[in-house]
Amino acid sequence: MKYHARSPGCRSATPGQTEGARGSRARQHHPRRSYPHLEAAINDIALLREALHFAADKHRFQRRKDPAASPYINHPIAATELLARAGGVTDSVTLLAAVLHDTVEDTETTPAELEARFGAEVRAVVEEVTDDKSLPREERKRRQVEHAPHLSKRAKLVKLADKTFNPLDVIHHPPPKWTLERRREYLDWSADIVAACRGTNPAMEWYFDEVLAQGRALLAAG
Repeated sequence: MKYHARSPGCRSATPGQTEGARGSRARQHHPRRSYPHLEAAINDIALLREALHFAADKHRFQRRKDPAASPYINHPIAATELLARAGGVTDSVTLLAAVLHDTVEDTETTPAELEARFGAEVRAVVEEVTDDKSLPREERKRRQVEHAPHLSKRAKLVKLADKTFNPLDVIHHPPPKWTLERRREYLDWSADIVAACRGTNPAMEWYFDEVLAQGRALLAAG
């Protein structure tokens, strides 16, 4: 009589046992797998979408200063995209703060409201990059440069994105009444803030340097 080798652990079905029955019994002994990293990513995406809806609602009556008066929400969306694409940033707190970074400064949103919706860490970063609007514009600009070296890494990343996107508008779509001199001054001021944030994200800093060099060349040509 010949015997056929059987793979270790391989068992023949008992009479009347179907493949479906065996599979069902196997699933009973092996709980459904969990994928914590995937679940965390899904949660982050859902929270980012909530933040986008929140910011869009808060900024819904605001417009940018460019000639087309584009919707204000374009700015935080673009800043967030810069962080993700140019800077390779994946930290959810940083990306949420980028979406929400102007809500306290430019709308009726309160820090407590942000914390209730998005957590204490997001609130802290947004507060770091929020200006005191009761101060004159020049004083606010001076304080941004002064405070930039002392910001957290997350807040510096948001600053880098903000101070990269805004110069792009000033270079290519400036407010109608801005003179060349004022546009050049804005680029110089942005460069001072970025200089205070260097060492945070080389890719973002390189991107800013490219924007700055091109902008200065265009504005020098008049």
